[in-house]
Amino acid sequence: MKFSVLEKNLMKQLEERIRDTTPGVMVRAYQGGRIICDVSVGNTFAYYDLASLTKVIFTTQAMMYAFELSKWNFETKVADVLSWFPHKETRITELLTHSSGLAWWLPLYQEINTQLPVEKRREQLREILQSLKIEKQETAIYSDVGFLVLGFILEKFFDKPLHDIWEEIKNKFYLGTTLEFHPNNQTTIRTNLFAPTEECPVRKKLIQGEVHDLNCWSLGGVSTHAGLFGSIDDVGWFSLHLRSQLMGIARYSIRQKTAQLFAKRALPEGKGDWAMGYMMPTPGSASCGSYFSLDSIGHTGFTGTSIWYDPKMDMSIIILSNRVLYGSDNKAFGKLRPEIHNWIVENYRRSGV
Repeated sequence: MKFSVLEKNLMKQLEERIRDTTPGVMVRAYQGGRIICDVSVGNTFAYYDLASLTKVIFTTQAMMYAFELSKWNFETKVADVLSWFPHKETRITELLTHSSGLAWWLPLYQEINTQLPVEKRREQLREILQSLKIEKQETAIYSDVGFLVLGFILEKFFDKPLHDIWEEIKNKFYLGTTLEFHPNNQTTIRTNLFAPTEECPVRKKLIQGEVHDLNCWSLGGVSTHAGLFGSIDDVGWFSLHLRSQLMGIARYSIRQKTAQLFAKRALPEGKGDWAMGYMMPTPGSASCGSYFSLDSIGHTGFTGTSIWYDPKMDMSIIILSNRVLYGSDNKAFGKLRPEIHNWIVENYRRSGV
């Protein structure tokens, strides 16, 4: 296989840096809708646990689809949809922008009975969410819990279980990809094709082909905050899908106006760097490096994954890794991720690809 100068330079830079950071990394970049960089370094796999990329690949897209169907608007309150939700003034938009005041994370897996059928576990989850307090903060606090509430909103909008909603979204937007949840934490694909994540102290085994996130695992592997698995091709497809939506060239049921509305900054500067469900760059500490414009949107995943798209450069960069195999508290990857984005932009500008 022949590599471009850009790819050779990037592989050299990655080879020098991944030791003690991640067992391996896959990186792909698109500019103008075509691949300009596609490399793998270290020990890589066909499929990865995408972790919180689920929030943008599934949940945000499903919420956008529901918006197009006039099931909600930016003024809709959560309690308008979920009568059991105790905080009557909380808007749906506050869940998407992590500004609701709900807790960032809770060890729900300790309270959910994994011996029960999935429907009963979701009832347990609803009871827990129903009892939660809200603590409004000056700035947005990233919240998995808020995205769990969005799961119940989607089930109400579409009147079917979460996995059935995913199947509808997949058939509409991602047909032909291998993007999948693993319902009941099982897969029909050989587990050795999946990047292992971590020796789990709760499950007492090496996690491979099973979702890393314990809360998602306790809910049966399907959730709005985590749970999707996929390949570099799959996440590449998502990045092109996102680009097509924003440029108005997608052959789907999301209007360009809606896609752009969701991709716009939704919170005042200093209050949080969020569009509707998408991360936006935080000046000086953005995970997409220092060259991506402030209009960029994307998301990161705890397992060592990320997707960023800059509409000004018309460039997207996807990173897949299983950095958690070296321990969840391994912080080195957080420093490497923005460097990868910077290296690609610098090499691209130098090479004149």
